Amino acid sequence: MGATVRAGTTAVRALGTIAGAGTDTDMDAAPESDSGAAALREAAERAAGRSVAHLLARQDAEGWWKGDLETNVTMDAEDLMLRQFLGVQDRTVTRAAARHIRSGQLPDGPWATFHGGPGDLSATVEAYVALRLAGDAPDEPHMARAAAWIRERGGIAATRVFTRIWLALFGWWKWDDLPELPPELIFLPPWFPLNIYDFGCWARQTIVPLTIVSAERPVHPAPFALDELHTDPAHPVPPRRSAPVTTWDGVFRRLDRALRAYRRIAPRRLRRAAMNAAARWIVERQENDGCWGGIQPPAVYSLIALRLLGYDLGHPVMRAGLESLDRFAVWRPDGSRMVEACQSPVWDTGLAVIALADAGVRPDHPALVRAADWLLGEEIVRPGDWAVRRPGLTPGGWAFEFHNDTYPDIDDTAEVILALRRVLHPDPAQVEAAVRRGARWTAGMQSSCGGWGAFDADNTGTLPNRLPFCDFGEVIDPPSADVTAHVLEMLAYEGKARHPRARRAVDWLLDHQEDSGAWFGRWGVNYVYGTGSVVPALVAAGLPVSHPAIRRAAGWLRSVQNEDGGWGEDLRSYRDRSRAGRGTSTASQTAWALLALLAGGERDSEAVARGIGWLVERQREDGSWDEPEFTGTGFPWDFSLNYHLYRQVFPLTALGRYVNGETGAAVLPGAAASGAPAVRAAAGTGR
Repeated sequence: MGATVRAGTTAVRALGTIAGAGTDTDMDAAPESDSGAAALREAAERAAGRSVAHLLARQDAEGWWKGDLETNVTMDAEDLMLRQFLGVQDRTVTRAAARHIRSGQLPDGPWATFHGGPGDLSATVEAYVALRLAGDAPDEPHMARAAAWIRERGGIAATRVFTRIWLALFGWWKWDDLPELPPELIFLPPWFPLNIYDFGCWARQTIVPLTIVSAERPVHPAPFALDELHTDPAHPVPPRRSAPVTTWDGVFRRLDRALRAYRRIAPRRLRRAAMNAAARWIVERQENDGCWGGIQPPAVYSLIALRLLGYDLGHPVMRAGLESLDRFAVWRPDGSRMVEACQSPVWDTGLAVIALADAGVRPDHPALVRAADWLLGEEIVRPGDWAVRRPGLTPGGWAFEFHNDTYPDIDDTAEVILALRRVLHPDPAQVEAAVRRGARWTAGMQSSCGGWGAFDADNTGTLPNRLPFCDFGEVIDPPSADVTAHVLEMLAYEGKARHPRARRAVDWLLDHQEDSGAWFGRWGVNYVYGTGSVVPALVAAGLPVSHPAIRRAAGWLRSVQNEDGGWGEDLRSYRDRSRAGRGTSTASQTAWALLALLAGGERDSEAVARGIGWLVERQREDGSWDEPEFTGTGFPWDFSLNYHLYRQVFPLTALGRYVNGETGAAVLPGAAASGAPAVRAAAGTGR
């Protein structure tokens, strides 16, 4: 435990019967030792103080916080392949990226997509290709192990479509053996099935440029062959059995054949018009800093698509796009370079403000005022793609990233409003106006079922998920329990707990509670996150802690608490529900469970005492926590995230609420003026 705080261990030992780990004591029982409870509270106060100091020291001079956002090596591999395709290789970048990729290889050869996870075939193929581009020879031991592992699992032919698209760019796979993606999709009206707005915004931004790539079918000369990655190099594409027409697979295979036939007869003028329309769509959505949607994958494919249409590398659009990709790179002290899939300053800043305020930092503290100023400057007041489904809705809200005015995020907007309401700002009218715009826009983005998705309203069609090229993860944006909970909580703070939209949200959440008592976590891992989000929101909206849904949720959390007192959940629970709430204890997941239990009236319970004790014991001397585990979710199972700031903000929030109580002492001046509760209530967990 080397760097952990020893005082925490002493305090937890003083609890005596409170800890009771591994015993059969009643988990609902209140602590029997007043002195032990007082010792734990004092230890929690000290831990919160250290955490506050640590977090304040990490604030940027402009007012924002941002932790690294770690994903997997496909980001780094695709960055190197893009540079190879465009002819903009950089020896320093290549060496640094290769160092990072090598560091993540598992002993038996493959690469995983999350810490402690199994090897992933597509990620391993992309990592292998990137290392070969960096100069690693196929007969080197680490490369030979990777190639053997790939062949044992079906070779390149068994990878996802997106991996094979990358390989087709260099002639390592045939375009004829990939699904068709016609650019004429851009002309389909929003009411027509499979139009681009039927896809979630992240998929939409990727698919539009890929229609150009699919139509052009470019082949950049490959610098080497990849025969060692095929099970049979002479026959790299194994025959596929015909799928019955009565199945979705059979339907879309036949549709793909029809699109291949159309490709041969497509009118040239129509195809060119479609590609030009797609290019205009792409360019119109480029952000001021050159990126697209603030995320890396659309930027990569957009640059390739525009290059194919004749945009030279010196064109302002291309130059800005390439420069933006460099800003996604994190250079490590060891000389390695990791590419972030996106960056999360708005999200991180909102969560940091909530954590600091709930820990007792005064609402007019300069750090909170600076953060509020920066957040106010990030407000989005122009329409984006969301307006296709909500054309009459007035803009407002916040995105996730530094630059992303096209896709404000419902989840971020709810959390930013909760953060701003905790700050005593010198210009309350400015805060009030921004909050009102954001709250109005967020409420208007409610889906017809009563819940909220992350970016769009009523983005619930199931057909996009069945398309052959949509095998890279979730491609639609239906309502989720965690986003709905954060919006509900925000509405409750704004004095709208009785509004029909809020009541429909309560009904939606109650309808989506699992039989176990938990809620599914769409944007965080997984049931611990969902439950940690929903319980505080339902209580803030007026449900008594005695409500059966709250009691069932608390019971489930107690049932999955680890023997060490913490909580953890592995990403495998997305595929196997029997693993819900099971995994190595982590700081962020322990905090999520505590936030739910504290909101649910369990402050004096043994479960909470043990959880707080776990956080106190594991805190490092500098006030931080370690967390190599991935507790964030991009696409359930398919794309996992490690938000490096989660391990700091959520434990501080939990410690603060444990020490200060669920209502705390911080007045929300703006909320009071708007009719919202004047005193802080349970505040949810964020994405």
